[in-house]
Amino acid sequence: MYLSVLLVAAIGLASSASAQDIVYDSIHNFTAITGTWSSGSQHVVPGPGFANPAQETFQYPNTTGVGYSFSDDGWYEIARYRFASNATDPNCIIGTVVWAHGHYDLVANGSIILTPVGDGYQQVQAACAATSNFIQNYNFTELFVSWRIFEDPTFGPKLHLFQFDGSPVAPLFQVSTQPNMLPKQVLRNVTAQVVTTTSAGLVSTNTLAASSRKKRSGAAELQRPVGIVAGLVALAMLSTLL
Repeated sequence: MYLSVLLVAAIGLASSASAQDIVYDSIHNFTAITGTWSSGSQHVVPGPGFANPAQETFQYPNTTGVGYSFSDDGWYEIARYRFASNATDPNCIIGTVVWAHGHYDLVANGSIILTPVGDGYQQVQAACAATSNFIQNYNFTELFVSWRIFEDPTFGPKLHLFQFDGSPVAPLFQVSTQPNMLPKQVLRNVTAQVVTTTSAGLVSTNTLAASSRKKRSGAAELQRPVGIVAGLVALAMLSTLL
């Protein structure tokens, strides 16, 4: 009985919070979210310079990072380029490159929902995996519980996005007030797919084009920035000692 009362109270609080309209003021929203945003050194930028969905290929930036573009008619595009360390084996670094686009909604409670149109894809390179380098579909609806845009005294408008669990995305700086995007339509043929299961039980869903290319020669090798990789290896080695 007591648990039921707590659940009802929690639902009531959530409904009350969602009913409160977000206030767009100078502190929260220094400028419009429309345009192109990129983290760090601002080398990872969505658009034709990053991905070629028809060929399921990428042009690898000089540094890792993430980029977002938002148009004023509700379209978004994501570009991500990352490397992650493995604490148990410093040599088993995993690299991912992601491209996706679709529609976004600015919800009244201050959150943002990104809904892909279904043609996104990613390249995964894991040196210690059975299949070390492959292309697969990437289509996930993403929720940012809140966002803020501030004025950075050096770089100008700075966008802060907070993921579904409240954890922050790396600060994003405005590269352009215009959205840098590929055409706002489905750009990959995802109707014909191949689903495979590895001996470890991992499921990989690829398009026929990606599967065919992987059989021929594999995806291109990710170009890992030397400084990034050295740092990840050092971090992984330190983790094993602690």
